[in-house]
Amino acid sequence: MDMPVAARTSPVWSWNEWDPLEEVIVGRLDGAVIPPYHVSVTFNVPSFTAKLHRLVAGLRYPRWMKTRAEAELDGFIRLMEGEGIRVRRPEAMNHRRKFRTLEWSSRGFCIACPRDGFLAAGDEIIETPMCWRSRYFEADAYRPLFKEYFDAGARWTAAPRPQLTDESFNLDYTIPGRDEPLRYIVTEFEPLFDAADFVRCGRDWFYILSNVTNRMGVEWLRRHLGPRGIRLHELPAICRQPMHIDSSFMPLAPGKVLVNPDYIDIERLPPILKRWDVLVAPRPDPVDDIMAKISMCSPWTSINVLMLDHRKVVVDASQPTLIRAFRDWGFEPMPIPFLAYGPFGGAFHCATLDVRRRGELEDHFT
Repeated sequence: MDMPVAARTSPVWSWNEWDPLEEVIVGRLDGAVIPPYHVSVTFNVPSFTAKLHRLVAGLRYPRWMKTRAEAELDGFIRLMEGEGIRVRRPEAMNHRRKFRTLEWSSRGFCIACPRDGFLAAGDEIIETPMCWRSRYFEADAYRPLFKEYFDAGARWTAAPRPQLTDESFNLDYTIPGRDEPLRYIVTEFEPLFDAADFVRCGRDWFYILSNVTNRMGVEWLRRHLGPRGIRLHELPAICRQPMHIDSSFMPLAPGKVLVNPDYIDIERLPPILKRWDVLVAPRPDPVDDIMAKISMCSPWTSINVLMLDHRKVVVDASQPTLIRAFRDWGFEPMPIPFLAYGPFGGAFHCATLDVRRRGELEDHFT
């Protein structure tokens, strides 16, 4: 299927995770608030952080945490701008302000991770129906940018606004043991998904079901993208607390994908990947840093990397084993410190939304 010429003039144009990056949205930490206590939050973070969460939920992040994270974020932005990439930022929001719907009330969280709330699908921005109540109005911070893109020719779509009543959640959820089948915090009451549970490889996208993405959400996206020739493939996730594919499975270039063997059953990958090089990620190097101990993410955020093109990969400087592996695999690692971003929800892939990459829609599996 050839895209019309008009679509190629859109300011939004991104079909995969590796074509040369030209424009990117990077998150912001202004006014960040520790997300209010709720089953959807507490059971999605490491156990030590979960214990702290009950005590500090709804408070502003300490200044020292924010200062260090912002310094590392500034370094990340300088790196990308040094590569000629245009960096855009959302507007600041007052996350401490309380809001309510007809059924519930909450405070906010932060806008550190645009990867969670939005998908770039070719010339289209898709707003996703995230299940954290604290993120209900997060898209407002991005509206000026999306209006600009829309005025310049991009398509702009929003998935159905979720109700997020108690029916959307398994309120008695407990983390399944190793000998139990996976179960999820979200129910099938309504379509729910985070964009970060999907990665793009041209016409073929891969996803996991998780504590923030249900089958109804996947089906909505499948029906929406199907007419454009996009195919969705489920991966065999084995993580006990699944949330976001980009710490499990990261496409790096045509024919190469990085896989976390603790979170994905490599023996049961979709047959479509048989011709690809499956690069098994080395276990994360241990890090003696307070930011790693209080992170909202698992140590496997080590593979939450960002490809600037087919070879250049931004990776956390605290992971020398992974950095060496990238060199051995023929990539050009660009290590910088980014541990301090973990308590705000992610790493390089999470902190970005690649709005425009130089390349066309291709089929990489035929």
